[in-house]
This record gives sequence, structure tokens and C-alpha cells, in this order.
Amino acid sequence: MSNQKSSISPVQRLAECGIMLALAVVLNEFTPIKLPYGGSVTFFAQLPIVIIGYRHGVKWGLFTGLAMGIIEMLFGLANFSYVTGIAAYLILIFADYIVAFSALGLGGIFRNKIHNQALSLAAGGALVSIIRFICHFISGATIWGGYAEDTPVLIYSLTYNGSYMLPELIITVVGALIVGSLLDLRAPRLRSLKKAKTASATEE
Repeated sequence: MSNQKSSISPVQRLAECGIMLALAVVLNEFTPIKLPYGGSVTFFAQLPIVIIGYRHGVKWGLFTGLAMGIIEMLFGLANFSYVTGIAAYLILIFADYIVAFSALGLGGIFRNKIHNQALSLAAGGALVSIIRFICHFISGATIWGGYAEDTPVLIYSLTYNGSYMLPELIITVVGALIVGSLLDLRAPRLRSLKKAKTASATEE
């Protein structure tokens, strides 16, 4: 088997991060299910950032996720008109945007722990979805508790944020399993996993 190390230049990494960031932002606008007070189910919007985290590592993943969080915050500036106080603004900024989306960059955290690429990517997708849910849960239980009405605020936040984050988790995991089964995400240039295995077998 070849011991040649993958060589991906910083320029290529940056270009791929930019492309996947743009794809994630576009996909995030396609929302078959959109909740009345924020939150939605998308078509694989989390997956591009998860892939960057797997392909290029945590640093690049977090950087790309942070960029997405900032963009989504700019799209959601109207939400700031519904909260008051410095503490509420900070929770909104970090829990609903900065930390929630930056965490998607941890999608490759299992790359060297789970040998099977598809399962590793799927596990990363599940983990970051849970982290993002926790962020939104904290936000819902603190600054958005006024919408709970007669429901206990923790139950309200759990059910409201879970109603869209659970489908997002499932969609992300399914997408990760498909992509991880088809593409060799470790190769400098993306190629089909079948070709990668064939080439590896030939070199042995």
C-alpha cells in the first residue's frame, strides 16, 4: 500500500472551504419545514461544513463554520429586535449563531477513531447536530422562554428545538453515509471511493 502523504495546499483548502460555505448557505435557504419562531429543517445544509471538518481538520472546519454562523446572523438581524439587554444579545449571538454553526466544523473529529469513512463522517454529523441542538436549547430556555406560555420553559425549549434539530440530525447522518460511501474524502483530489480502493489494491 502506498505511504504517500496527502498534499493539499492552503490555497486549495481555502477554495474548497469557500465553495462548501457557499453551498451550505444556499442549502440553508431551502427549508421544506420552517418553524414560526426560528429554526428549520433543510436539505443537507449542515453537511458541507461537516465534510470540510472531516477533509481538512478541525481548524479549517471551525473557521468555515464560524463564517457560516456570521452569515446566518446577518441574515437573521431582525431577531435582535425581539430581545433586550446585553446578556440576551450575547446569548443570541453565541448560542444561536457563532457556537451553534462553528460546532459543525467538528464533523471530522472521528476521522482517526473510526476506520470506516462513512461511519466516521456520520458519527461526526450526529455529534455536531447534538452540540448545535444544545446551543439552541440553551437559547430557547433563556432568551426565548417568553414564547413558552403555560409550558415549562425547559420542556418548551426541548420540544421546539428538537422538532427541527432531530430531522436535521437524521438528514445530516443520511447524507454523510451516502457521501462517505461514494467519495474518498482523504484524497488530495476528490475521487470515487471505489477507484481509490482499486488503486490501493493495485499498489499492494
